[in-house]
Amino acid sequence: MKVRNSKEQQRQRLRRDMERFLSRGGRIEEVPSGTTGDAPDQPRERRSFPFTQGPPATRTDLSQVAATIDARKKARRARRPASARRGPRRKLVYDDFGEPLRWVWED
Repeated sequence: MKVRNSKEQQRQRLRRDMERFLSRGGRIEEVPSGTTGDAPDQPRERRSFPFTQGPPATRTDLSQVAATIDARKKARRARRPASARRGPRRKLVYDDFGEPLRWVWED
C-alpha cells in the first residue's frame, strides 16, 4: 500500500514553496472576490472556447455495436463454469478524506 503524505506535510511543503517563491522576488497578486476572466462585452452563450471551433461533428449511432459487445460478454459468462469463479478478494476501504482505513474481504 502506498503511503500518502499527511495533510500537515502537504501544508508545510506548500508553505515552504511559497516562501521560496517570495524570497526569490516573486509577487502574489490579490484578485477581488467575484472577478471573472470572461469578456464583459460578450453574452454568456456566445463566448468562444478553444474546443468548440468549427461546426459540430456528425454523430454515429453505436447502439448496434454496443448491443453486439454486450451479447458477446453474456455468451462468455454463460460458458464459464461455476468452479472457475474466483474466491473472496481483499478490498481496501477508504474514509471520507481518501485515507486508507482497513482491508475487507468481499465475494
